[in-house]
Amino acid sequence: MATGDKKNSNLIMKNILIIGAGAMGAAFTIPCLENKNKVILCEPYDQILYKKLSSKKKFHPSLKLKLPKKLIIKKYSKELLNKKWDLVVIAVSSIGMNLVGKELKKMKNKCPILILTKGLKYEKKSKQILSMSEQLNKYNKKLDISVLKGPCLAKELANKIKSKVVIANKNINIAKSIGKLVLTNYYKGEYSNDVIGVEVCSAIKNIYSIIIGSGLGLNTSSILFCQSISEMIYLTKFFKGKDESVYGLAGLGDLYVSALGGRNSKMGGYLGKGFTYKKAKKKFMPNDTIEGAQLANEIAPYILKKINNKKIPLMVSLIKTLSKNIKLRINW
Repeated sequence: MATGDKKNSNLIMKNILIIGAGAMGAAFTIPCLENKNKVILCEPYDQILYKKLSSKKKFHPSLKLKLPKKLIIKKYSKELLNKKWDLVVIAVSSIGMNLVGKELKKMKNKCPILILTKGLKYEKKSKQILSMSEQLNKYNKKLDISVLKGPCLAKELANKIKSKVVIANKNINIAKSIGKLVLTNYYKGEYSNDVIGVEVCSAIKNIYSIIIGSGLGLNTSSILFCQSISEMIYLTKFFKGKDESVYGLAGLGDLYVSALGGRNSKMGGYLGKGFTYKKAKKKFMPNDTIEGAQLANEIAPYILKKINNKKIPLMVSLIKTLSKNIKLRINW
């Protein structure tokens, strides 16, 4: 894995389209604009959010700040997608990837695609698990897709708190060319050609964040953290990724951030105290999205049937806890 950051001098303005105006998509506009790029942010689903961002204040409700004046907010359209871009960034939720894939299938102009979205998709017809890049390639195999993952909270990025991510592409030179467009002195990067490994790690760490959060003491949580890493190595290799990605920013780095604090680890805390998932969700977190729980339910049919469950006892324990709505019982 190669490392790198960039300087902001002598840059030629590039045109960047970001699809998805949620917290991360909006935060990502800030380093892109700082690099003297022309950036357009569009929101294809949430019309209420679009209206708020379209106002003069450009106040983002999740980030709790005003977006840069130079940022252009536009309504998503097929015509917008087919303009000439130097980079198209996908920052929608994992649920929205199918619609984006259908749109990219019709895309006339070729340009690099960068996926910020984290997640995995279980495809019932083929009975296979697809990463976000594989899901888009299903619609258009000619797409040049890179992925960006790592321990980067949207609010911290928006406030220019030092962060570091990994950009992955099978051709590492393409990943580096994207890095030149988006990285800054506070938003640094590494590069990898292990696309699938980086994607798998960035997704399953949400599941393990719940499990680590269920430890009622630091001693227990540290044991769960170590065992989680072992299971992540096994799963990443199973899906043909490299174990070095588990030890990198998309794996261990992102797991640390999520386990230290966040919705997934918070839910884990309630499960550790003896609440069932449904009761904890309704009582304590009714309006929160628990990505780890959603992912566990999504990939459960494949995990339980296709993978040696003895190798991943923590994940299996959580899947059974969610599917049967029972109290969490960790298999050590």
